[in-house]
Amino acid sequence: MNNSEEHKNEAPGQNKEFTIIVNGREKVVTYREISFIQVVELAFNTTSINDATIYTVTYKRGEGKKPEGTMVNGDTVKVKNGMIFNVTATNKS
Repeated sequence: MNNSEEHKNEAPGQNKEFTIIVNGREKVVTYREISFIQVVELAFNTTSINDATIYTVTYKRGEGKKPEGTMVNGDTVKVKNGMIFNVTATNKS
């Protein structure tokens, strides 16, 4: 089976890649929605988020009715090619 025949069996839109910008760096993701935690993990190349740090996430060039905004823990937004995320970390003190 050649490559194009393999892709015919996939549902439309499955395995789509989106290129987003996180803190000035290109990242490729395959999910249609991205969570606050996923954005923070992409920004800081970490899988552990601690309680001693406050993270601020803003985005622009987003999907639909809310093309820009802020995210807090628990939020998700639809992913769109070229979307820009800025993430800052501040220590609680």
